[in-house]
Amino acid sequence: MTNINSKVYNVIGLMSGTSLDGLDIAFCKFTLDDNIWNYEIVQAETINYTDVWKQKLLSLESTNALDFQQANVDYGFFLGQRVSDFIIKNNINADFVSSHGHTVFHQPENKLTVQIGAGSAIASRCRLSVVSDFRSLDVALGGQGAPLVPIGDKLLFADYNFCLNLGGFSNVSYEYNNQRTAFDICPVNIVLNEICNRIGKPYDDGGELAKDGMLSHYLLNELNQLSYYKQMANIPKSLGKEWVLKNIYPLLNQYELDEKDLLRTFCEHIAIQISKALNVQPKGKILVTGGGAYNSFLIDCIKNNTSHQLIVPDKKLIEFKEALIFAFLGVLRMRNEINCLKSVTGASMDSCGGSVYHFQ
Repeated sequence: MTNINSKVYNVIGLMSGTSLDGLDIAFCKFTLDDNIWNYEIVQAETINYTDVWKQKLLSLESTNALDFQQANVDYGFFLGQRVSDFIIKNNINADFVSSHGHTVFHQPENKLTVQIGAGSAIASRCRLSVVSDFRSLDVALGGQGAPLVPIGDKLLFADYNFCLNLGGFSNVSYEYNNQRTAFDICPVNIVLNEICNRIGKPYDDGGELAKDGMLSHYLLNELNQLSYYKQMANIPKSLGKEWVLKNIYPLLNQYELDEKDLLRTFCEHIAIQISKALNVQPKGKILVTGGGAYNSFLIDCIKNNTSHQLIVPDKKLIEFKEALIFAFLGVLRMRNEINCLKSVTGASMDSCGGSVYHFQ
């Protein structure tokens, strides 16, 4: 493995989002020159989940303890095998693996967050050292355990005023009062994809379905009145699947609307909440990544609600920025440097999170 004082790191980052789009694998190179970090996504791909794995991951929150722990180990072996295949396929020489895992429970108010994918199982299968379980320490320190990406935004993407991710949820990171702030804004693909699933589609390609829909002002108003959105920006706050199940779906289901109308209305809701969160800040450049960046209709809705400049980068960065940054969090962990900011999560202190499984 690379010496801990080395200025070059070759790392495989793994990311699985709440929207179950698939497993993102990114082989990344990080170079530290004159205290400035540079990155390159050398090779990356998304591995779609089989229907079996999708169903297993979806049902874990209601399974028994033994089956849950078995799934944690099985998913770790699954991740390790995917990494091994990826290494062979692309003739890669990696220093270690940095894995986010797949979030099943996220209840920071109960000091609880669980991302399955046992690091020991990953390491045994791909025969590399592994960093995993990045969120637990921050939650134990009183933090939200999320979002963790902002330290990467700060050190890798300083050229942008805002870094906006449109994944299962939308989250943003930027400098505020000389420190990094970040928070979850609202659900995005976790809801949009669920609506599409009702009519047998995995997602709304380019937002074409939403574009043809009619806006429901009644539903839109109810969505915008949810109490989470009344919390101030610039304070640590995060969303999880449980919040969506409790607050979003009951509202969608009480209106007898066509799926296109639901998509149209929810896109407008997303745009309003993002603009509400960012328009209080000075005009600047927004780097937009995540699967939602491909939703042209959603991007247009956001543009119509803000004066900030939206910048949608190349395909590789759109799709693999989170995997890239979790690889980077692993680098910081291996260097024993801060990779989780209390200004973002609300924890009692900055920390260096992640469990390390050394494979010699």
